[in-house]
Amino acid sequence: MIEPEDRIALQDVFRARVQRKYAIPFLMDYVQAGFPSPAENYIERVLSLDDLCIYHPEATYFIRVGSDSMIGDRIDRGDFLLWDAYYCSPEVTHGKIVVVQLGEDFAVKRINYVDSNQLILESSNPKYLPIYVNKGDKFKVCGRVTFAFQKLI
Repeated sequence: MIEPEDRIALQDVFRARVQRKYAIPFLMDYVQAGFPSPAENYIERVLSLDDLCIYHPEATYFIRVGSDSMIGDRIDRGDFLLWDAYYCSPEVTHGKIVVVQLGEDFAVKRINYVDSNQLILESSNPKYLPIYVNKGDKFKVCGRVTFAFQKLI
């Protein structure tokens, strides 16, 4: 059972839709922790976040995190996750962070595929217990989380 504070509300699930592409300058040089690099003003090319983050446009969604259950993976309450529904089987997503539906509830967890009869959904916050999913439970892997976006300021 997914704890009430760990559930993701349906209004926090959004379809990723490309309406405009913004070309963002991409500096090929690494960010230095000391003095600036003489090549810092050299723009190698431009990138689109769509091209960088979206692998399967028809199967890509945003979801907003509503709990602190994944803070050990640097996923905080209020962050937006990009998830790809193309990856939706337990075998393919083993060890990955996924969006799951258990009963009527949605959550973000790390999936550990045990065998065809059982798998474990784990939080990365020790205050949340693992969830054991058995064959016959109303359960679905909705997709694999591919990117996390958070506001730093």
